[in-house]
Amino acid sequence: MDITKHLNHGTYDVTLSGKFTFNDHAQFREILQDIEGKDVRQVVLHMSGVDFVDSAALGMLLLALDEAEKHQKKLILSGAAGQVKKMFDMARFDSLFNLQAAS
Repeated sequence: MDITKHLNHGTYDVTLSGKFTFNDHAQFREILQDIEGKDVRQVVLHMSGVDFVDSAALGMLLLALDEAEKHQKKLILSGAAGQVKKMFDMARFDSLFNLQAAS
């Protein structure tokens, strides 16, 4: 998975692309550390470039939500489509996360 990070006026934009799997745990852990350390109000995980997630990736997203809530930051999942959106629907992520369509 490729990750691009950008801090812009209180919003931490993280763009993910490729396959998001257990193998990305260490790389995603850095985002969790950034959530704690960055001076931001919200974190937006842009998912439109992600074409596959496994159950470990769903777990990592839940960890990101916990981390954001612990530090009083809003977490948004943006642009999920295809298999990723289906997995989010099956996992009922709409009841946990702020999900946004791709803009």
